[in-house]
Amino acid sequence: MLERYLQKFAKLRTDRGENRFPASTCHRAPHKPLLLMSIIDLIAQGLINGNFIEPSFDLVDTWNGYWNVIMPIGRQSTMAYPFERLKSDGFWKLIPNPGYDTKRYYNASSVTALQRYYAGAELDQDLFVLLCEDDSRNRLRLVLQHTYFAPEIRPVLLEKGFVNLKSYQYSENLLRIAEKKALFGKEFKDKSSQKARDQGFRKAIVSLYEHRCSLCGLRMLTPEGYTAVDAAHIIPWCESHDDRPTNGMALCKLCHWSFDKGLMSVGNDYEVLISRSVRTEKNILGHTLTLMDRPIFIPDEEKFWPDQENLTWHRKSRFVK
Repeated sequence: MLERYLQKFAKLRTDRGENRFPASTCHRAPHKPLLLMSIIDLIAQGLINGNFIEPSFDLVDTWNGYWNVIMPIGRQSTMAYPFERLKSDGFWKLIPNPGYDTKRYYNASSVTALQRYYAGAELDQDLFVLLCEDDSRNRLRLVLQHTYFAPEIRPVLLEKGFVNLKSYQYSENLLRIAEKKALFGKEFKDKSSQKARDQGFRKAIVSLYEHRCSLCGLRMLTPEGYTAVDAAHIIPWCESHDDRPTNGMALCKLCHWSFDKGLMSVGNDYEVLISRSVRTEKNILGHTLTLMDRPIFIPDEEKFWPDQENLTWHRKSRFVK
């Protein structure tokens, strides 16, 4: 049974063209292999634990991560393409939403359209069982990497799979931490582990704040898996080695920059502070001044709120009063 699916994975129907796809992908469209590797990652993490594959944010985000590490900068695409087209390879069954025809091909051109047409998809049950076992899952992953990607790209894909798994585990670990003392840092010596730490911290913080900026409240999350917020440390990692959620906040690009430069901070009552120095320059502050003294947005559970000791450090060491 495994040999059967190894052959199917090695013979995916993919578009070809030297002018359209780089040598790194063997001049073939990488969309389907990347989708299958993303599904493999989520199964390994336990985020997919049944034979039903939803076009979820986690799946889109994982697919985007693979795409961004192998494709030229500026080359964009969408997971909607392979999700629908994988049905031509004989082991993928699309499950349409109510009111949509199971036999019709809708040609979804975005994740928004994909989610409108389809609730998800199912793999062959035998294939799903194989993907739930470590050895067969790794062999199926390797055949994708060796068939559709150049030798110099394969280590990059292996590292990305490692980072995805370790970052998920790290993120889950961060959300279980109750200790006040910083516990992390020494084990992240190699580059791959550092990437996993960065990605894991981001996953934990962005999830806790539901993709909403703590200072201004902005929330912009696209169906294609992109969010407007960053995961920001209150006391920088280089000084604290502290990734606990209480040393982090989700901040949009402008608020993140302003917070790091000391132009914004958070007060004793979790209110937004705006530096007076901003108002003495010839700046056009727009909505920023309207945030002054407004309560910040914080996670539902108090144990994840920004630690006032960390915020005191920021007010004393970074904030320009």
